[in-house]
Amino acid sequence: MAAAYGLRAVLRNAFCVRRTVFRAAVLLGLAATPGARAAAPVQLVVLGDSLAAGYGLDHADGFEARLAAALAVRGGAVRIVDGAVSGATSADGLARLDWVLGGLRAGKVAALVELGANDGLRGLPVRDLRANLTAILDRLAARHIPVLLAGMEAPPNLGAGYAARFRAVYAALGRRPGVVLEPFFLVGVAEVPGLIQADGLHPNPAGVRRVVAAILPYVMHVLRMARGEGA
Repeated sequence: MAAAYGLRAVLRNAFCVRRTVFRAAVLLGLAATPGARAAAPVQLVVLGDSLAAGYGLDHADGFEARLAAALAVRGGAVRIVDGAVSGATSADGLARLDWVLGGLRAGKVAALVELGANDGLRGLPVRDLRANLTAILDRLAARHIPVLLAGMEAPPNLGAGYAARFRAVYAALGRRPGVVLEPFFLVGVAEVPGLIQADGLHPNPAGVRRVVAAILPYVMHVLRMARGEGA
């Protein structure tokens, strides 16, 4: 387990506080040149847990809202489809994937998969994490949806062996065609004073801004893939 993600065992259930599911769509950057027809937005499905859902934050300070703002500055048209639920494991994400995809509109789609933190916090079998994430990627690939897979680290109290196997899941899946891997969703944020909430786990508003800044180039890449502008 990377030292940067030294989560305490007492925080194992911190991701499980909120169970409310909400669906939100944010239309970004739809202004077009006068007289030109606005391009249909790429739909970016965010399938995640409380890190993506903005646990403990006002909506405007959460990951999806801050990502939407960052994308809007860069122009283009993106519609964020909220599939992030606090407490979700990789199995939960797989279970609701078809429901989330069923609400999509016709058009271009990309996905950001941010799952696994709760699997690690609960010490769930790594083989199940691999199987669930593989199934998610298989379903998205069947629909020709490019994916940004956000890597996660396991807490250190489960041992170096577990942490290495956990990390290897993301490294292996990140080599799949149509998948872009960000090695660690909380890079530069986990356990950094001033960037984490009092629970020692979830980013505060400043931490979210750093998370967004780090992941933004990967998001832009997968959006270009969805538009057919590059692999």
